[in-house]
Amino acid sequence: MSEVLDRTEPEGKRRRGRVTSIEVLCALLVVAVLGQGWLRDVLDVPALRTGSTVFVAVCVQALPFLVLGVLISGAIAGFVPARVLRRVIPRNQAGAVGVAGLAGVALPGCECASVPVARRLIGQGVAPAAALTFLLAAPAVNPVVLVATAVAFPGQPEMVLARFLGSFATAVVMGLLWARWGKLDWIVQRALERLPEGGGKWRTFAETARADLVESAGFLVLGALIAAAMNVLVPAAWFEVLSNQIVLGVLVMAVLAVVLALCSEADAFVAASLTALPLLPRLVFLVVGPAIDVKLFALQAGTFGRSFAVRFAPVTFVVATACAVIVGVLVLGGAR
Repeated sequence: MSEVLDRTEPEGKRRRGRVTSIEVLCALLVVAVLGQGWLRDVLDVPALRTGSTVFVAVCVQALPFLVLGVLISGAIAGFVPARVLRRVIPRNQAGAVGVAGLAGVALPGCECASVPVARRLIGQGVAPAAALTFLLAAPAVNPVVLVATAVAFPGQPEMVLARFLGSFATAVVMGLLWARWGKLDWIVQRALERLPEGGGKWRTFAETARADLVESAGFLVLGALIAAAMNVLVPAAWFEVLSNQIVLGVLVMAVLAVVLALCSEADAFVAASLTALPLLPRLVFLVVGPAIDVKLFALQAGTFGRSFAVRFAPVTFVVATACAVIVGVLVLGGAR
């Protein structure tokens, strides 16, 4: 017995002497409180203030819709049997993609909300092509986004129509491309896993929503940090140079839509404020942003796997830009 105690005593002492993350956090809080005056002077930099404002804005805008998305994800897992979804979604790939695109019209939400929902749809047996079509359509063609666009561009209903057509075309084209060339081994196993039977519907709902929220929120924070950094690094004066260079303006606005990572419910007001630019580059900004940005890339990589994200994101960028330009030329014409 004494030998056992001798062996366990050093281990117990090591455990008692180990510094945990809670203790580190408490120490940092104490240091921050004691040195708040010094920290205020060090951090009182305009670029840091701007970056922190953008970071908080992205998180605050996206978090309610992320919560909505994980609640819907939990509801699908807990209360909607897989056989019901398979009965509603057509077996034909093209038909399933079309139905999923139209379903996006009925769900007000943002990009962050659609990722966990798409994951749960795949887990419930819905064809990945249809789930990914919904992922792209839901944040871009729902009534909230279209109304926000109409308010941001008063007297220009063609801008609302162009955004709807460009975003819907992007979702459907990407769904059809996945149905033709997509591979299941690009999606990590956890995106395909079925929930175990038993435990009750409400418990399944709660556990699914909790797990999706914890997983998705971390990648949302990562994307918000990248967006904040890019907002600080991109000078606003650059937009004036693009006013007479339509091709360069389209490319720059497409890239900015990716790096700024605005919520789809708010991006129309940002686009409307860029009055120096023609409508076509601003339409590209509105179509590309909800389809792919840095926070979406982070969420997709965490949810579906990096192999999926590094293939899906670049193709989505190209397809969204092309669809926006084609629709813009047909619907907007030479309007500014």
